[in-house]
Amino acid sequence: MTNANLQARKTKVIARGQGNVYPVYVERAVNSELWDVEGKRYIDFGTGIAVCNTGHSHPKVVNAVKEQLDKFSHTCVMVNPYEVAVELAEKLVEAAPGESDKKAIFVSTGAEAVENCVKIARAHTGRRGVIAFNGGFHGRTNLTMALTGKITPYKNLFGPFPGDIFHAPFPVECHDITVKQSLKAIENLFKVDIAPTDVAAIIVEPVQGEGGFYAAPTEFLQALRKICDEHGIVLIADEIQTGFGRTGKMFSFEHSGVEADLMTMAKGIAGGFPIAAVVGKSAIMDAPLPGGLGGTYGGSPVACAAALAVLDVIKEENLIERSNQIGALFNERLSALKSQYPDLILDVRNQGSMIAMELIVDGDSEQANTQLTQAIIGKAAEYGLVLLACGFYGNVIRFLPALTISDELANEGLDTFADLFKSLVD
Repeated sequence: MTNANLQARKTKVIARGQGNVYPVYVERAVNSELWDVEGKRYIDFGTGIAVCNTGHSHPKVVNAVKEQLDKFSHTCVMVNPYEVAVELAEKLVEAAPGESDKKAIFVSTGAEAVENCVKIARAHTGRRGVIAFNGGFHGRTNLTMALTGKITPYKNLFGPFPGDIFHAPFPVECHDITVKQSLKAIENLFKVDIAPTDVAAIIVEPVQGEGGFYAAPTEFLQALRKICDEHGIVLIADEIQTGFGRTGKMFSFEHSGVEADLMTMAKGIAGGFPIAAVVGKSAIMDAPLPGGLGGTYGGSPVACAAALAVLDVIKEENLIERSNQIGALFNERLSALKSQYPDLILDVRNQGSMIAMELIVDGDSEQANTQLTQAIIGKAAEYGLVLLACGFYGNVIRFLPALTISDELANEGLDTFADLFKSLVD
């Protein structure tokens, strides 16, 4: 079996809209390494888009899943619930930032979690409007596409979208979008498009994922909290990509000291098993009537068991602290590359192990170097790397190493990345 053969088979039967970055078909994966069907090894700096924070096939997660499968695989938590779901909800509520009493619900995907946040916020407030931000990404369902602040490829050809969705600029220092400008834009929405008393929620990623790994300044999140308190608006933290140790805290909002009203959890929650959650203040979470929230696969017992194991691994292996160490290592190595190529690399930034390198043309911050970004991604597999791009203009290389990666393997991958980068620009 070859990668080319499998890609040909895939192209024949899977719609082109569900494309793949690499024509590389994985046969097995351990921690931070992958091997394809041809036996080639890759260092994985993508971890399934921040899903495998505890590495591929962590033994503790694998064992937990096997033990649960020996008991049962599914009954539907809305029909015959089970202890692993209750235990996971208890631990997620405990882990969520802030002192307020909280409750949780389980769904299957991050997009479902976002949609349910909007449902809950509307039920709680009796209002219709939702404010999101330019560059934000919240999912691929019709409502979450409307919330997403980028057209191509996520929204192109898919309209019309739901109404009552509004966007404001997200503050990005290196592109001269200030906190003041972003807040002024929200004030303008209140005067031009929708009264604050008709806004159910404001949703924000504390670090934009697909948007380019821009961290929301603390003063911005604090200001959003103040606006929401003043007008009775629900503040939603979209922590789908930032959660479970990825940013050097359990959840990114902890960096700002701000407590959201509702928060989404997915991706790193269960080491690759499909489960997502909404956790929020009890009084808000209980606004929908019984039966108003749920789903057949939400809270899968197998995924719950995996998630409990992930939480144990994060604690036992000190992965939150490790996330900061990894982030510092990547920042140091990539900043050294930036010092060699200041006209090509605008910025190296990280919050914990959510790491980005933004590429430009001729030192001009307004000229996104999408060509170089695409070339790097295009040659990564040849160099034995798995890399991902992102960014409002598609000019950011993002690094999402497993929090279990060793310094030795991280440095090997960074050495290889430097060679790849230099091969394209020298």
